[in-house]
Amino acid sequence: MTKIQLKFKRVSDRFNDIELPSYQTPGSSGMDVRAAVDEPLLIKAGGFAMVPTNLMTEIPAGYEIQVRPRSGLAAKHGIGVLNSPGTIDEDYRGEIKVIMFNFSGEDFLIKRGERIAQMVLAKVYRAEITESENLSDTERGHGGFGHTGR
Repeated sequence: MTKIQLKFKRVSDRFNDIELPSYQTPGSSGMDVRAAVDEPLLIKAGGFAMVPTNLMTEIPAGYEIQVRPRSGLAAKHGIGVLNSPGTIDEDYRGEIKVIMFNFSGEDFLIKRGERIAQMVLAKVYRAEITESENLSDTERGHGGFGHTGR
């Protein structure tokens, strides 16, 4: 497995007690990122909130970070990442914030240092855009939106 250095900078010293993103197992694809909140942050049932991480990063050229939900929060509490996956571009240098959504019928509190999402470093391929009058035919053709069944 290839390792690529990923630099993080804390926005404020106030949250130095919160761990940097980390892989929980040797085979993990995503590194867990934690909430940097002074007080528990309430996400009302059916509501959403921007959760700060107190982190900025320098993503290597040719890569992005995808912000994805944690399966445990989703399965046990109905909490997910609203724009999943969220994209952090290589040239972004601001604080990473996660848009959390409460899909459940109960309010949910995000606590200081709680693992709220996972971040996956992914290679980016840029397309060369061209316009064409013709596209190749396929068996599927125009079929979409459930055309192969429910």
